[in-house]
This record gives sequence, C-alpha cells and structure tokens, in this order.
Amino acid sequence: MEPSFIYEAKGRTLVIHLPRELDHHNCRNLKYETDLLMAENYISRILFDFTGTEFMDSSGIGILLNRYKEMKASGGKTCLYGAGPQVLRVLKIAGIPALMEMYDSEEAAFGGQGVEMP
Repeated sequence: MEPSFIYEAKGRTLVIHLPRELDHHNCRNLKYETDLLMAENYISRILFDFTGTEFMDSSGIGILLNRYKEMKASGGKTCLYGAGPQVLRVLKIAGIPALMEMYDSEEAAFGGQGVEMP
C-alpha cells in the first residue's frame, strides 16, 4: 500500500506530495497532520504536489479549500503544481484556479512562474 501523503518543509513552505488517488479514504488524517506541521515549522505557504495524482474526488477539493481558508486567515498562501489533465478538469470545475496559484512544476512554484489557464 502506498503512503497517503509525503510532507516536506522547505523554509516556511510546506510541500505536500499527494498520492495517486486523492479521495475520502486517504484524506482523513491530512488536516491533523498538516496542522501539526504548520505549527512546528511556522508555515506561511502550502504547496500541493499533484504530479503523481490521477484521480481526485470532492474530498480532495474539500482538503484544498480547507487549507486555503486556513492559510488565507493567517496571511499565508496555498498553491499547487503538476496537475494532469484529468485532475486539472476537476480543479477548474471547482473554481480552484481563481483561488490558488497553479504551476507546472515544483521549480516553477519556487520560481514564481504560473500556469496559463485556457
């Protein structure tokens, strides 16, 4: 069984590497785990890594919105990178591109080069 999430603190940015499927089965502990990591590392930016994600349901959207609201309330930012066509379609339907900066790669996310939305 693949691990649900891999967390990586890079300065004040928390990178969350997401699994192949982002659904209600593997989203249960994300809020608790990220709350701890955010407090321990004084996080001001969350960066979701979608490079390995092929499927996402409404639980995944809920996770993104929850983290977005929490970071916005504390003056931080929530961003994402690496979304493939299928996941990108779900993100667009949910209105996520209007809320978060989106990047093609982790390098672009740290360099500030956003994705052009068609």
